[in-house]
Amino acid sequence: MSEFELLARVRERLPAPGPQVRVGSGDDAAVTVPTGATATSVDALIEGVHFRRGQGSLAQIGHKALAVALSDLAAMGAEPGEAYVVLGVPPDLDEDGCMEVLDGIADLSATTGTSLAGGDVTRAPVLMLAVTVVGHAPSPAELVTRAGALPGDALVLTGEIGAAAAGLLALERPATRAAVSASVAERLQAHQLEPQPRIAAGRALAEAGANAMIDLSDGLGGDAKHLAEASGVGLQIDAGALPVAAGVGDLAAAAGKEPLQLAISGGEDYELLAALPAEQLQVARAAVGAHSPLSRIGQVVAGSGVEIRLPGGEPLNPTGFDQFD
Repeated sequence: MSEFELLARVRERLPAPGPQVRVGSGDDAAVTVPTGATATSVDALIEGVHFRRGQGSLAQIGHKALAVALSDLAAMGAEPGEAYVVLGVPPDLDEDGCMEVLDGIADLSATTGTSLAGGDVTRAPVLMLAVTVVGHAPSPAELVTRAGALPGDALVLTGEIGAAAAGLLALERPATRAAVSASVAERLQAHQLEPQPRIAAGRALAEAGANAMIDLSDGLGGDAKHLAEASGVGLQIDAGALPVAAGVGDLAAAAGKEPLQLAISGGEDYELLAALPAEQLQVARAAVGAHSPLSRIGQVVAGSGVEIRLPGGEPLNPTGFDQFD
């Protein structure tokens, strides 16, 4: 295949651009006409570092590349706008394989209302995707950062945790799947291979008055520390209130791992951890409820650091994923 033939096929498959895109893929640069405030994030997925071909389909790899980038916009309370994708093509990936990767990206872009406004293709030693996403809000004040949590705020979490880490165990250690039903194993693996960015929940939390927010890419333990440090506060988390996904305990035990540590430290849940005024908790639950369950898992206090307490009162040392460890 030639680069230009591949690009032509890619452009034929792209969804129609959104109203803010004036010039999309095919020119030297995209032209957009945004209103209000924008939030921009960049993520990269590299074969052998972030995924292994064969554990999932090429379409799932494309889906995940866009999903993890969009999750950053969800954590800001932004609406998705445009995405720009760089695809690094290894020698053993043919044109149809490239189009399968694109199909995964295009399907999620259509579901989330994201315009694929441009990008590039290049030769690479392994399959690689670098995704830049731009989100929008009516004003800068409506975007939520990590830095606004206040003592007295309630600490809330969307969805469930641990499913992605357990799903990765099931993919890497097939023998552990016998510890759960086939349907549970498939659901856990889907959380790992096809994460769903909490865009609607993030916008609902922002509108409900969230003071700070972060997505759980590196695990609750690590990302809670990021939020605490950025806000200059301490976080107290009740481990007994954590919504751990069904099947995580059985699968973790089969792999010889402590279930709660796996759920807290495993990463790639892409749920949202938010701090909001306690009096807004019911408003937030009503707003988020249509999109995701919302659990109160602790509170924000004066001080620093993250304290996670087991039901018996013993402390649990929070950790998170670090790809350089």
